[in-house]
Amino acid sequence: MKNKFHIELIYLILLGVLTSLSLSPFNYVVINFLTFSLFYIFLIKKIEFYKNKKIFFLYGWLFGFGYFVSNLYWISISLTFDQNFNFLVPFTIILIPGFLALFYGLVTFLFAVLKPNKNLSSFFLFSLIFGIVEFLRGSILTGFPWNLIAYSFSNQIEILNITSIIGTYSFNLFCISLFTSPSIFILRENKKDISICVAFLVTTLSFYVLGSQNLEKFNKQEVKNLDYKLRVLSSNISIDRFYNNIDPITAIEELIEISSPKKSEKIIFVWPEGIIPGVSQDQLKEYKWLFENKFNENHLIVIGINSKEDETKTTKYFNSLSIFDHNLNIVNSYKKINLVPFGEFLPFEKLFKGIGLKTITNEYQSYSKGEERKIIDLKYNNLSVKILPLICYEIIYSGKIFTNSNFDYIVNISEDGWFGKSIGPEQHFTHSIFRAIESGKYVLRSANNGTTAIINPMGVIEQKVDINKSGYIDLSESREIKMSLFAKFGNKIFGFIILLYIFLIFSFKKLKNE
Repeated sequence: MKNKFHIELIYLILLGVLTSLSLSPFNYVVINFLTFSLFYIFLIKKIEFYKNKKIFFLYGWLFGFGYFVSNLYWISISLTFDQNFNFLVPFTIILIPGFLALFYGLVTFLFAVLKPNKNLSSFFLFSLIFGIVEFLRGSILTGFPWNLIAYSFSNQIEILNITSIIGTYSFNLFCISLFTSPSIFILRENKKDISICVAFLVTTLSFYVLGSQNLEKFNKQEVKNLDYKLRVLSSNISIDRFYNNIDPITAIEELIEISSPKKSEKIIFVWPEGIIPGVSQDQLKEYKWLFENKFNENHLIVIGINSKEDETKTTKYFNSLSIFDHNLNIVNSYKKINLVPFGEFLPFEKLFKGIGLKTITNEYQSYSKGEERKIIDLKYNNLSVKILPLICYEIIYSGKIFTNSNFDYIVNISEDGWFGKSIGPEQHFTHSIFRAIESGKYVLRSANNGTTAIINPMGVIEQKVDINKSGYIDLSESREIKMSLFAKFGNKIFGFIILLYIFLIFSFKKLKNE
């Protein structure tokens, strides 16, 4: 019996690991039909024999641990740049996936407690619980909605277009059902059960057809030539600049060279997050001499840079996206709201500081959280350009990045060098595609040591600079679409989908009883 139990543990972890292959950069989406169906069948078979439901928490945790340990290992790489953090690497590799796996343990425990039968109501119940818990994972304790199952479809732009209507969390719930549906065929009690499998396949096909039609319509829209250029930079400046006292002048000169400014062209330059080492917002003007012969009144510079505010007896530090004119006067600034735990702030800071821990990206203290994300209206030379600023992983929050859709572009700046040559930067970039479709807006992403891209409202990557390459891309023309349904209602739509699933659960349960 012990040997059988150990085999089951390995089996569940392996299913989780294999599921990771559906995500970027591999995108073997078909593997989810196997892993989710086998996982569901395993649970159904065990429920028939076990009265004690506590064991099911372990089953879900094992699947989740295999899933997260194989697709989030790269988080530990950020600890290798500072020798003071090296001792934490083994703990990070185990503890973070172990914590996130608790959510999957909750899924299977709740599923077992509700005593499902081997029928369609159980199938919809499993999907519903899984979908709701994934929403909770992306919401509580600051939230970490990384690698939702829906991201398996990141290469299928036509199918993804449905997120402009229902959003990522609703689509994630659908994906869980879709991937689990082959188990219905295997566990079928009558021929009618097969119709559910067919229904999900037909629905997926309808998503594809709808997305293809929308993409065709978008491509037929009139192209609007802009009176300015949005120049998005990609750089490959080593993350070691934070630790090796690299001269900021070198970094600035490299960024200026990549920017290739022309004095006769109206250009808004978008530089990556935290790109200039050891220079804060109020200090950048000291390097005006580097800019004055390259830039003029036709230019604005958007850059990720630290800012600070002095209060009584304390100084607050912020991770900011700031806009400077050609004289390096501050035009506008946004302070990051969604901070990375341990990366940018220490939870229970007094406790952890007492044992010698500090934040990874800020040598001074924890960053402070900004108060509100406001649309930035850049007005210059008779032009008005409205941007929604997002710093680094703020791009991952579906339905929570704006309440007012009256803006032109989403500008996302990032530093992906913390995750080395791992799969992390590619997973990070995938979220930008989803946010572009959901919002119906262009996403302009500037990354150091990551993918820089211009993504249109259909989720199509119109231009990009690959990971670890330097260069720039220009947005000088665009097409417009109407505000997406999801942009208007947000995750309220997910609530409607939940009610739909509850209706299906009770409907099939009633049919079963009859």
